[in-house]
Amino acid sequence: MRLQSPFRCKPTRKGRRQLVTTRFRESYTRGFAAVDEPNVAVCLLPGTEIAFDREVECDRGFGLLPRLTIEAKVARFRQINQDRRTSHRDALEFPDGEVVLLTSLWEGQHATVLQLPPTLTRSEAAAQTRASVNEEPALSDWAVR
Repeated sequence: MRLQSPFRCKPTRKGRRQLVTTRFRESYTRGFAAVDEPNVAVCLLPGTEIAFDREVECDRGFGLLPRLTIEAKVARFRQINQDRRTSHRDALEFPDGEVVLLTSLWEGQHATVLQLPPTLTRSEAAAQTRASVNEEPALSDWAVR
């Protein structure tokens, strides 16, 4: 059984300017919205590549520790923890292999969609989303080796 999102959602497109990380009304969940529609989630497909305007900042330790700054401006959208029904699934993978949940991103960060994933069959798309945070991350094909 797949849980339904309580938010309105619209698909993204390549070159979409001014995505912004936001906390959705009446929720503790964070994600991407268009600047001109802050209460409508922008849905990304697994494999979508995005570029931030600056280094990415996120929470760590439930806000008890200082912000974590990731020294990268590009990331690839992933879905993780597919086997956990009550866990957040939306995440970003950075070129160094670090994976960060979307809900931990600080609000107000601007990003642009660089590239949409190639069209995949349903089984290929499912295979890309099966990784768990607890598994050792695979080295991305665009990571520094």
